[in-house]
Amino acid sequence: MASPRTSEPCCEQTNTVADETDRWTDLVQRAQWIRAAILGANDGLLSTASLMLGVGAANDERRSMILSGLAGALAGACSMAVGEFVSVSTQRDIEKALKTDITAHQDDVEKHEIMSPVIILDPNLPQGLSPIEKVVTLVQDDDKENTLPNPYKAASASALAFLCGSVVPLLSAALIEQHVIRIVVIAVVSSIALLVFGCFGAYIGGSPVRVLAARVMFGGWIAMAITYGLLKPFDKYHAGNDD
Repeated sequence: MASPRTSEPCCEQTNTVADETDRWTDLVQRAQWIRAAILGANDGLLSTASLMLGVGAANDERRSMILSGLAGALAGACSMAVGEFVSVSTQRDIEKALKTDITAHQDDVEKHEIMSPVIILDPNLPQGLSPIEKVVTLVQDDDKENTLPNPYKAASASALAFLCGSVVPLLSAALIEQHVIRIVVIAVVSSIALLVFGCFGAYIGGSPVRVLAARVMFGGWIAMAITYGLLKPFDKYHAGNDD
């Protein structure tokens, strides 16, 4: 009579462990997607805005700024997609190789050990652990590969996020006709967007919102200022050639 009673808590704990592992896996996957989306949008915004400001520093034509921004957005989206695909695929291959090596090592150890069927419940279970810890270890090993995103989905998400971030400076340039105002609007709107992305990323990651948001915004200012400043002398050369 005592055996069924003692087995019920063990089954309940096993189910609880499996549920908690599923929740943990889902949270990890969501965090990876959110992180990739924020990074992609931030890169798209900053690179496109810096590129357009650099072209605008050397050329007053709105069409040239928009075309350069559009080309940068498309090229950057393709680059992000390829990089994310290669990164995730490589990570999955490494995880599979490690899992294969560990399994082969465990098989070799089991061949040289004398196992007691009374003590060992399953030959695949790690030794020296309690039954609950063994279940946790097996569930984590089975779900370890599932925590990695799909390479194709990760590539598509990164490219889409990059394009979404690039829309901000592109729309700003398309709506403003006067050159000086266009430059100022692109810089201001991009700064606000960087601040929003930084706050959202800090909130999701549990980091200090003000510190991370200010860091992202100041980093964007430096990138845009360097690009604009280095290409500004070409405007003088262009004006001198026209004269």
